[in-house]
Amino acid sequence: MLDKVKNAVSNLSKIAVEKQISEKELDEVMENLTIELLESEIPFDLVEQISENIKKQMIGKKFARSDEFKEIIKNEFTSTIKEIFQKVEDVDLIKLINSKESKPFKILIVGINGSGKTTTVAKIGHLLKENNISSVIVAGDTFRSGAIEQIKEHADRLELKLISQKYGSDPAAVARDGVEYSKTHSIDAVIIDTSGRVQTNSNLMQEVLKIKNVVNPDFTVFIGDSLAGNDLVSQTHEFFKFTEFNGSILTKVDADVKGGAILSILSETGKPIIYIGTGQEYKDLEKFNEERFLSGLFQ
Repeated sequence: MLDKVKNAVSNLSKIAVEKQISEKELDEVMENLTIELLESEIPFDLVEQISENIKKQMIGKKFARSDEFKEIIKNEFTSTIKEIFQKVEDVDLIKLINSKESKPFKILIVGINGSGKTTTVAKIGHLLKENNISSVIVAGDTFRSGAIEQIKEHADRLELKLISQKYGSDPAAVARDGVEYSKTHSIDAVIIDTSGRVQTNSNLMQEVLKIKNVVNPDFTVFIGDSLAGNDLVSQTHEFFKFTEFNGSILTKVDADVKGGAILSILSETGKPIIYIGTGQEYKDLEKFNEERFLSGLFQ
């Protein structure tokens, strides 16, 4: 997962075998390691923490073999990342929905265009259906051309009720209609799609905040594209500032993900990644597994 980091660790281990490491040598190689860590999209503050801890372990020491040194690096990475996981609450969306006495459970979906947000809305609808939880979908994207038709196609395939209005309608009003319909028809959950927002557009972000204030969601989900690179960090920061979302779903994790995207969201917000998108099918939504992530870092 972290190919560049593995190469940097290999180079670093060459100077660590059978001789003591000077501070000057260590500084030069650690600078390269820091660059590789940042290019793997690992957050800067985490890179600093890892680099500093590695320096403390290495300076003035020598190692009998490179594998011994590599194990130290691996352990340092793992322990630092585990600290992040330990600070994040474990959330089970299905249990949350089932435990709420007053229905519906309101799920608000936020994110930028192109992140796979609408498809993820459909995947959530499929997931709830598989767990015997009834749901309706709200077409809250009344701005983007074709958005309502796109979400309607998904709803039809899943045989789920869609609540929609015409283009240009107030998204907060559409969301409210969805909640009211769910109440009167004893629906367990309502999934509210929204227009994709660029995180730098404050007017559009205020619109998300209006929807949130009107429907008072039980759980707000940020949809992030795992291939977005460092831009994912700024997206996460801005959406969390406006919505204080409760958890994230990362899409396109089946592609060439560097690993830093996951760490960025966790360290930036302290909120859990509840699912990851691993393909195009409705069933391709997996619960995020910390142990699998850790074991895959150096494979």
